[in-house]
Amino acid sequence: MDNIKIEATERSPKIDFNFAANTFSLSGESYPEDISELYGPVMQALKEHLGSQEGANITFDFELIYFNSSSAKILMGLFDILDTAAEDNQVVVNWHFESDDDNMEELGEEFGEDLENATFNMVPKD
Repeated sequence: MDNIKIEATERSPKIDFNFAANTFSLSGESYPEDISELYGPVMQALKEHLGSQEGANITFDFELIYFNSSSAKILMGLFDILDTAAEDNQVVVNWHFESDDDNMEELGEEFGEDLENATFNMVPKD
């Protein structure tokens, strides 16, 4: 599968999916005009790829500064995909946040609580 690399815009995050290395990241802000246009193909590719993995080491880094409620729904779906993949793989999710950003810290903690199989790490930045 071809890697996906989409540069950040004013309203959408940088998306960097390296399928061969099983490393994935979202960073920046997420409040795109058309949420399904941005995330639909990316989520489908990730779901297909992770569904074909067994015994793999998978890392997903989230380094979001801001996201809206539509993006939060996408993130919940992403976490579901990752948690399902963690049934047959070693999945590590890293939630990066500014150490003084209580809101993003709380959101990360909430997302992490919903994961049953994946390892979730809170990663504060100074």
